[in-house]
Amino acid sequence: MEPAKKGADADKQVDLAAEALAEQLAARRERRLYEPPSGLASHGIASVRLMLRRLALKPALGRHKVFLIGDAERLVPQTGAEAAANALLKALEEPPADTVFVLTSSEPDALLPTILSRVVRVRVARNADSIVAAFAQRELGLKSQRDIAERVTSADGSIGKLLASGEGASGTGQPAEAFLGAVAGGAVQRYGFALRQTPFQARGGFTAMLDGLLEQLRAQARAGGDTARAVEAIAHTLDARELAQGNVNPQLVTAVLADELAELK
Repeated sequence: MEPAKKGADADKQVDLAAEALAEQLAARRERRLYEPPSGLASHGIASVRLMLRRLALKPALGRHKVFLIGDAERLVPQTGAEAAANALLKALEEPPADTVFVLTSSEPDALLPTILSRVVRVRVARNADSIVAAFAQRELGLKSQRDIAERVTSADGSIGKLLASGEGASGTGQPAEAFLGAVAGGAVQRYGFALRQTPFQARGGFTAMLDGLLEQLRAQARAGGDTARAVEAIAHTLDARELAQGNVNPQLVTAVLADELAELK
């Protein structure tokens, strides 16, 4: 009976993933601009099984089915889910005649070798900084030239990164100030701030927030006062930034850094 129970649990997870996907698509149709992806984009095994299930469906309107897999570098094997992983690789290697897979990644070399060997690379060039700056002014309502320059630099030619690096907030200073406010506000505010971070994509807006924090801490060190404390805070923040570059969960990095800075008070 145990295998049957496990199978039932897996089917329930797939159904839940299907419901979550439907809700996300319905919500995005009502928004003019895409926001950073939700936790549904973590490529859980249920999402993979849902996609494999839908491979058997016929196209409803067009002649082809198109599956878009964003941040494909996060497609990594999961213990106990080898069968689903193998089925996905087989689908990528020999998709049905009416099916097209589009995988996107800002780090294509981080894809699994077994996936890289099955795809055709198409490089999409970055947007010019002038285009990103114009978008920031027109769509996000940014006015300060300094704020625009900071956001454009952190976006690195990507409108998606621009949107993810604050969802309309001006510059990296505001998130950094909010973080310092949470650090000073006690454990509840610290952990609340940490849990509000997107649990992936550490290299986007989260890294920009850490850069803004470093800028403020360095300004404090230059201004005098408790220089030793400022230097130690900078060291902790640099450690956190290194973890972010390794794509460690931003929620965990934020919680640890907030505790470290709180202990310096």
